[in-house]
Amino acid sequence: MSSTKYIFVTGGVTSSLGKGIISASLAKLLQARGYSVTIQKLDPYINVDPGTLNPYEHGECYVTEDGAETDLDLGHYERFLNVPTSQANNITTGRIYQSVINKERRGDYLGKTVQVIPHITDEIKRCILLLGTKNKFDFVITEIGGTVGDIESLPYIEAVRQLKWELGSFNTLYIHLTLVPYLQASGELKTKPTQHSVKELLENGIQPDILVLRTERELTDDLRRKVALFCNVDHEAVVQSIDVSTIYEVPILMQKEKLDLTVLQKLRLDTNQKPDLEPWKNFLKKLKNPKTKVKIGLVGKYVELPDAYKSINEAIKHAGAINECDVEVKYIHSENIDETNVEKELKGLKGLLVAPGFGDRGIEGKIVSVRYARENNIPFFGICLGLQCAVIEFARNVLHFDKAHSTEMSRKTPYPVIDLMEDQKGITEKGGTMRLGAYPCKISQGTKTFEAYQIEDIQERHRHRYEFNNLYIDEYKKAGMVPVGINPETNLVEIMEIPSHKWFVGVQFHPEYKSTVINPHPLFVNFIKATIS
Repeated sequence: MSSTKYIFVTGGVTSSLGKGIISASLAKLLQARGYSVTIQKLDPYINVDPGTLNPYEHGECYVTEDGAETDLDLGHYERFLNVPTSQANNITTGRIYQSVINKERRGDYLGKTVQVIPHITDEIKRCILLLGTKNKFDFVITEIGGTVGDIESLPYIEAVRQLKWELGSFNTLYIHLTLVPYLQASGELKTKPTQHSVKELLENGIQPDILVLRTERELTDDLRRKVALFCNVDHEAVVQSIDVSTIYEVPILMQKEKLDLTVLQKLRLDTNQKPDLEPWKNFLKKLKNPKTKVKIGLVGKYVELPDAYKSINEAIKHAGAINECDVEVKYIHSENIDETNVEKELKGLKGLLVAPGFGDRGIEGKIVSVRYARENNIPFFGICLGLQCAVIEFARNVLHFDKAHSTEMSRKTPYPVIDLMEDQKGITEKGGTMRLGAYPCKISQGTKTFEAYQIEDIQERHRHRYEFNNLYIDEYKKAGMVPVGINPETNLVEIMEIPSHKWFVGVQFHPEYKSTVINPHPLFVNFIKATIS
């Protein structure tokens, strides 16, 4: 018998109902009761990972400590649980098929015909069970992407159906998330879509144990009983998930709905240990009762889609809460800003964050924005490409290096202040030149960055190709832009500051990936603090 319990979360009726948030909320409640929990995302798309997907297609690409480019839901998992995820926490159809095809080419299947069942489903099951057996978690919660009924999800549904019979009824549990729409014309909440979704699931051999119903209006007890009766679930296993002002309220709502209690009872586990959610409630209290308010600008080229900057947005909320400050973010499209309108666009902002990105689209708008923040003593935070824009702007306007640029944007620039390192040149595959995952950095004392971290040696996550060109390091130091964070192994510049400025910090890494509810990232905390003072 398995000592790890496996919970499978599926969705029906429509996509984007919040399976990731429900999964993370349940995981938080179980963790608060003393259990060790991890969450896994199964993505039905054929891309091997979201690393080469356009942010407009898929939102942010989230990077783990071990350098995996993963679905943005893994960011939710880490922010809620305060526990790092890894490559094993995000499986795609592309990776499943790639693994099976590689095995077939090696002859692992001994000449048998390779089929969806059993070979693809066996590989899916192997990936699911790997997390529980390798790390000895009490719970592995597996979220299946997409919606029940999607052709591409069928192998995943079949795989988790098989696991119930292989692991036993008290080691597995199915949670199905659906929508109960409200019809304004008739003034009614309608359960028929949920009934059809459960019927679809039943046709695939899965009877959900718990139904979580997304709704705009409170569900009546009669409506819950109707759903329970028509969908073959216990009355107490019909859980309401009503719309809330912030995703961080969802664990508290799920606790009121006794979701964690129902899960433990169905899996025949101890329910005596009460969840300790005091730190979470303290965070929520600060988030919802700010003492001050500031408005900052976020300059990026994917601002039409907030999910493209999901981790940055959440890190700002974490930092705002700890500073008891309501941070309003003005999203500024970098293609729509230039020297003629920069003052109008940025006037009145208390801080400026220049976001990451790839390619030259909108780059000049970012550079113009950096100059405005530098010359007007506005707290500035540059992340990845944001740091590189700050370096380029300083080269052009302070060092007077005319046409200084990154070789990503201009291969023939006379001043390649941002460049590929020698060992990266000649690699043509996308991702081959990428610096991915956690790398060390040593911080100089007496700097704004050290004031934030309070330690010299840190590890931060990266996702980029181009670096600060160390050939120009002395010119920058003399002119007042100082490298204050260096990778001790490669001597690459990780952090730049302008000490004479109120707060001007650019980092080559992505600090937003490590910001959580319980541990807001120190750089975001100090950036927001600088905007208040």
